[in-house]
Amino acid sequence: MFQLALNYGNGPMLLKDIAEKEDLSVRYLEHLVPPLKTARLIYATRGARGGYSLAKAPTDITLKDIIRVLEGHLYPSECVESPEVCSRSRFCITRDIWTKLEETISTTLAGFTLQDLVDKYYNKTHYEELK
Repeated sequence: MFQLALNYGNGPMLLKDIAEKEDLSVRYLEHLVPPLKTARLIYATRGARGGYSLAKAPTDITLKDIIRVLEGHLYPSECVESPEVCSRSRFCITRDIWTKLEETISTTLAGFTLQDLVDKYYNKTHYEELK
């Protein structure tokens, strides 16, 4: 998703190019594509100049959007989402901590967009060039 954000507005990217830039296998990326397409975060273009592109602007896709699609819920313990799985959930002290942790993780991930990552990348690479 980061590579697609870096390339936003410049046409589709091939998985092999993304894999090379991120040092990942194409097979791994092939597993990520279907849920991202289903969630309408990316789309595919067929043909000689085909590949994958973001379906929305990088400013409109949060890290939380991506993690939810690829990882599912962000609950550190099952009882946070479904208190009925544990007979002690009403009185459990640690459940409150797990709930707070999930809220913190969700809020943090929702506070960053792909554009934020692109901006940080350019700021860091520009800073390194100045050294």
